[in-house]
Amino acid sequence: MTSDIRVMFWFRTDLRLHDSPALQAALSLNPSALFPVWCWDPNYVYKHRVGINRFRFLLESMQTLSDRITEIEPNSQLLVVRGEPTYLLPLLWSRWRITHLVFEKDTSAYGRRRDAAILAAAKTASVIVVAVQGHHLYDPEEVTRRNKGKPTMTISSLQKIADGIGNVPKPLPAPQSLPLPKLTSNLSKRNELLLALAESLKGITNFAVSDDIDLNSSAFGGQRTEKVNCYDSIDGGNGEFSVPSIQSIGMETIENERGNNNDSFKIKGGEAEALTRLEKLCKKPDYIATFSKPNTSPGNSIQDASTTLLSPYLKFGCLGVRKMWWDIEEAKKKYKGTKTTTPPQNLNGQLLFRDMYACAEFAVGDNFTRIRVYDSEGVSITPRPLGDAVSEQRLAAFKEGRTGFPWIDALMRQLKQEGWMHHLGRHSVAAFLTRGQCWISWERGAEIFDEYLIDWDPCSNPGNWMWLSCSAFYSQYFKLYGLVSFPSKYDASGKLVRQYCPELANFPDKFIYEPHAAPLKIQKKAGCIIGVDYPAPILDEKKQKEENMVRMKACFAKQFYGTSEEVLNGTADEILKGSHGISLPSNAKEISSTTPWTIAASKNSTSKLKRKASTEETK
Repeated sequence: MTSDIRVMFWFRTDLRLHDSPALQAALSLNPSALFPVWCWDPNYVYKHRVGINRFRFLLESMQTLSDRITEIEPNSQLLVVRGEPTYLLPLLWSRWRITHLVFEKDTSAYGRRRDAAILAAAKTASVIVVAVQGHHLYDPEEVTRRNKGKPTMTISSLQKIADGIGNVPKPLPAPQSLPLPKLTSNLSKRNELLLALAESLKGITNFAVSDDIDLNSSAFGGQRTEKVNCYDSIDGGNGEFSVPSIQSIGMETIENERGNNNDSFKIKGGEAEALTRLEKLCKKPDYIATFSKPNTSPGNSIQDASTTLLSPYLKFGCLGVRKMWWDIEEAKKKYKGTKTTTPPQNLNGQLLFRDMYACAEFAVGDNFTRIRVYDSEGVSITPRPLGDAVSEQRLAAFKEGRTGFPWIDALMRQLKQEGWMHHLGRHSVAAFLTRGQCWISWERGAEIFDEYLIDWDPCSNPGNWMWLSCSAFYSQYFKLYGLVSFPSKYDASGKLVRQYCPELANFPDKFIYEPHAAPLKIQKKAGCIIGVDYPAPILDEKKQKEENMVRMKACFAKQFYGTSEEVLNGTADEILKGSHGISLPSNAKEISSTTPWTIAASKNSTSKLKRKASTEETK
């Protein structure tokens, strides 16, 4: 007897078929039809900072998934619909006679808001919703419940809770067959199925939200310069429900400018690439068993990276986190040595850190990614207000890799070109921008990473910025990364600098990390005059470091947090200034709306995450 169950499987954070508990749950319903859908959400296209590298990786991953579906079932594919999911999907349920909606849980703040609206709509439409945990080792919702609603602030706290939950589940294999996405039983050919689906969409209008604020447009400092036309129709305009193109999201110019003439796009998207990389990794049991992330080198290029480069695949769900965990465990068994590393330094520990941030974000909500989310009227602050003039100049130089400090500039240029940076490089640039030298909000740095990183994650990215700025998670503010001494430990000859700052390529090793200290005759010999061919330093590194240390000491001594009365009533700013007596950068004008310790979660609510307070001192 034919089942009357018709399932829409909504891909979101899980661009894979292997190790997919949610897909397994969908297939266990024994549906007569399965509609594998990706909803091209305009909130992501317009309201999230996303650059060319991440868009490109995402589109490649979507295409790979679609091809994989077709490989298993030649008359099926990924059905990409364009529109606002809370509006569009309920219309599709009705027209496609959907009985069940199945998806992998997204526990991020935005994901929860979106899914709450979807659940309400599904209830009204009598559609059964099945949401299954699969993006993390442990369900952030369960971890937070066991932690009594508090954020996981240390890796040990997560490990303790995880021990109570039990072992990480074993990964599931990819399905061997998939039901067709058919509207009627007499349709079975792919072209017929797609035509029927396209016909069913006629009459649907206003399916995309307004683009009145486009954070990815050049007007807001983004990389989009052309018109977005991917929302001209729901199915892509050709009835094929195909994956959008770079051109359709208005980024054709930057795509053409970059082309294949530089080191861009080295991290290819998709499930197949993820599994290939994992397989190669697991053929190196010595590397896996002795891996210690603090001992890996930030001085290597992406071609010779000292870490796994698997984080983008975990971010988009191209690689199942349980598969990575257990494949690593199996590889360790082949190790013949006696000394092995353990969490948090080893590879398993990196996956646990990912969960730690996800669970902390779940407990805190919107305030995890931005300190001031809403204004006094409860309206979302988008985009963030600008800071003082000097800080904005420093931030622009930082973003473009022209600070005059080669280690920082090389890392930021690498990030912009390739969408990736070694974790110790991320440590260096984050500390430099915040508590080390520039004294700029961690939120502003996180926004830059939001745009450039392929592996951007709504939990790990802000979590790491808070950690490295000593705003939360970590408090040893007196530990900094030298702009010369630190990179010299890993790469005395400045290999990375010579690659990404080619204007400095001919400087001798002695001056590669501080070319401004080189005598003029050496600069001339190198063919690069500092201040002309390469920027002079944007600040006095030593002076700024010393002043910032005093500021940090004052902040910690006062023990102000985001929920402190002085912070909430606005008096903390002056109190802190009175403690350290250091003014803002020369000619700076204070902008009170960017004060970092004003933590308003939403109207009439407060943050659960205790964060150290500061002034424009934003860390």
